[in-house]
Amino acid sequence: MSPAAEAFARLRAGDARRRTEFTVQKRRAVLKRLASEIRAREAEIMAALAADLGKPAVEVRISEIIPILSEIRHTSRHLKAWAGLRRVRPTLSMIGTRATIRPEPKGTVLIIAPWNYPLCLALGPLVSALAAGNAAVVKPSEMAPATSALVAKIVAACLPEDLVAVVEGGVETATALLALPFDHIFFTGSPAVGKVVMAAAAKTLASVTLELGGKSPVILGPDADLKKAARMVAWGKFQNAGQTCIAPDHVFVPRAQEEAFTRALRAEIARMYGARPQASRSFARLIGAKHFERLRGMVTEAVGHGATLIAGGEAEAASRYLAPTVLTHVPADAALMREEIFGPVLPVIAYDDLDTVLAGIEAGEKPLALYVFARDRKLIARICAATTSGAVGVNVTLAHFLHLNLPFGGIGQSGLGAAHGRWGFQAFSHEKPVLENRFAVLDPLMPPYGKLSARLARLVQALVG
Repeated sequence: MSPAAEAFARLRAGDARRRTEFTVQKRRAVLKRLASEIRAREAEIMAALAADLGKPAVEVRISEIIPILSEIRHTSRHLKAWAGLRRVRPTLSMIGTRATIRPEPKGTVLIIAPWNYPLCLALGPLVSALAAGNAAVVKPSEMAPATSALVAKIVAACLPEDLVAVVEGGVETATALLALPFDHIFFTGSPAVGKVVMAAAAKTLASVTLELGGKSPVILGPDADLKKAARMVAWGKFQNAGQTCIAPDHVFVPRAQEEAFTRALRAEIARMYGARPQASRSFARLIGAKHFERLRGMVTEAVGHGATLIAGGEAEAASRYLAPTVLTHVPADAALMREEIFGPVLPVIAYDDLDTVLAGIEAGEKPLALYVFARDRKLIARICAATTSGAVGVNVTLAHFLHLNLPFGGIGQSGLGAAHGRWGFQAFSHEKPVLENRFAVLDPLMPPYGKLSARLARLVQALVG
């Protein structure tokens, strides 16, 4: 039996027992142990992410450790209410019945994590899966091997082996896992692989949550505070060397403000990373040689076809370093404008007509995030109404990921379903309706139909129609 099949069989065997024995109190205790283990291994976590992504220690704390601990705290605080029975009021035709909704675990679930935030996006969904009462197989990304190994160590140290299993490996391992009849699959990654996951889930009719990506645009209004916008865009774009699914992909700026904005952007890059970002302890590295060559090729192509390099462009293959890079006048058919960039490269696009910008965004694939920088509330509302995206950030980037009272997820090509907080709990739960007949008048509606049945049916129709 393969490691994937063995892990699945071990967890599946406990489904019935967990449904009755894995109480809210026990779920909280499990989450508490996970939080303690994460805190105890902070130094190991920082070392692993430095090895895999060159990620600065402060950035590890902000983007990997704090989100998981926040998720655990928030979930533990609200879990009793989320997991409890919910009474619902009867509709007019259901007078005389009592209805409740009973959340129950889906069973044994699969979590496939990506490489860009390899700890947070492996253990964050696990928090929701455990809170909902499930067992889970976690497949970390093989592209972040140090963090993958650490995820396995963390889980083995604090969670029962009949509750959570970590299965490491590459594409073959993921394929083997996707062939198994999991009850739910939570996948974070690219839209292309998301389609593969959804096709595999269809064979066993597993439900899915797909956290994908896309080209998340930024729109600056004519009244935007350019300095604040530049700071927020630089932070959102260049954190983790741009390898963030909700990072700004490109910026639309009014033509009259293009020069002022790019000047402010250069100043913010220097403020954050110094005159030589390569020497900065605050700037991460790209995940691997293939990704490095892809991004360098995109920049070279754009410049070769007329784009203007405003900042950055320096690269070093040995250390997988690509400087924070800003370009203007990027041709519409360049790879930078067609593909999700997923790196520290930012096209700035001057516009004359906002309606044309909005129409172009709506004509493309729906992005995971859209960012607006403006003071005019009517303009903000207009942009929100005219576009479709997984989320909207107004005068801010990235931060909506941390807001646990908001759902996090995409739409269309950028994702399916939602995560975080209550939405994460619901993703891994089946909300089972229970209807109890107390004194409902149903007998006259049953065959054989007579005059009383006809009169009662007409009465009910009149009441509801």
